[in-house]
This record gives sequence, structure tokens and C-alpha cells, in this order.
Amino acid sequence: MELESSIDEQSAQMLDNPIWSALTTDQAHLAVGGDLARRFPEEIGPLSGMPAQSDAGDEALRPLAGPGGIVALFFREPPRPPAGWTLVRGGTLHQMVAGRPHGATIAAPANTELRKLTVDDAPAMVELATLTEPGPFRLRTMGLGTFYGIVEGGRLLAMAGKRMHLPGYVEVSGVCTHPDARGRGYARLLMSRVMEEIVNDGKTPFLHSFADNHGAIRVYESLGFTLRQRLELAVVQNR
Repeated sequence: MELESSIDEQSAQMLDNPIWSALTTDQAHLAVGGDLARRFPEEIGPLSGMPAQSDAGDEALRPLAGPGGIVALFFREPPRPPAGWTLVRGGTLHQMVAGRPHGATIAAPANTELRKLTVDDAPAMVELATLTEPGPFRLRTMGLGTFYGIVEGGRLLAMAGKRMHLPGYVEVSGVCTHPDARGRGYARLLMSRVMEEIVNDGKTPFLHSFADNHGAIRVYESLGFTLRQRLELAVVQNR
């Protein structure tokens, strides 16, 4: 079944700087910082933003990171960390938008349970994310939006949920599958559930993937995601 979603160009421009847009609009109540730099609380994750890459923004971000602290930013140009910051990880990201998402038609196997995850599942979610590295995930990350998981015998095998929220858009994130359960279509199934929920709320799903993660990108394309732009990841540490 094909799900319908509309894209407003003015709202779409917020995707040019998605973390900053989220922290100054729909998730401003979670933001730590001010006009030059903001971040999500450390217990939620390291995602941070600034209006534009600048020395002033870097200095405003420094106390938000704290001594030795690590934050993650998205830029439209290569990161230029100034003195006092160390680039821990970089890489090109594909920002993809599903203007006309397609739902998966498969169902979870009879011996598994597809369900909404709760705070009681948070330790297992962190454990799965640590093993599979879908992106930064901490005990309070799940508080950013609904997450769904596939559970077998009390063991979390796969999950997907929502992270950044901005006008007209919600990010699909935390998509990961335990190595023992890969190849079963769990990612597509869970993403479809999350995407359907986003579309039913009148918003458009988007996501970010490393540009060289070709297998994942093929899955995203099969669900209706298309490339919107390339962004540069900057995971930086305050000295």
C-alpha cells in the first residue's frame, strides 16, 4: 500500500540544517544552549547544532560539551574544527526524504512479537545500539519519540523509531537489527510502522545514512526514500 505525504518547500528548507531546526522549533523545549549553539541533553545524546559553522558557534558550544565532552553536528560543508576541538569522526551522510513512502507487506514471524517499546526496554535498546552502531543511542534517547521493536523469547532483535522533529518532518532513526536476525526484513517492517505513524500525523519521514552504507540505502529506497542532499558529519571532542 502506498502512503501519501506532501512536502512544503518552505518547511523543507529546515532540513538544510536539521539538528538546529529541531532544537529551535518542535524540540526547543529539550534544547540546552542559546542563539549561537544548542544541543540535546547529554543523557539523550550528543546531537548539537548552530545556525552556521562559525568560530562564535564553536565557542558557544564548548561549555555545552564540557571538558572532554563529545558532540555531533551536521554541516553542508566539510567540518572546520578550531583549536581546542578534535575531530573524532567525520563522513558524508545522505539525507533522504520519503515524500511518497511505501509500506512493507511482510509480517513478523509467528514466534516473534512486534510491539511498542517502553522505558523498561531502554537497557536492551542501548545494548542493541551499542552492538550495531546505528548512531548515538542512550538511555533517554527513546524519549524523543515512539520506538517499535521485534522481540523473540524476551530478546530484542530489532528496533526503529523517531528522533528529530521539526515542522512538517519527523526523522526515522535508531534502525538496527541484531546480527543473528539479519536478512529477515525486520528493518523494513519496523520502519514501515514508524513511517505510517508519521504520515498519519500529517508529516513526512526523513532519515540520515552514511553515504557508503549501500545495503541500508537500498532498503530505504525500497520504502520510498530519495536522496535530498549530502551532509558532513562532525563528531568533535572538546579538549
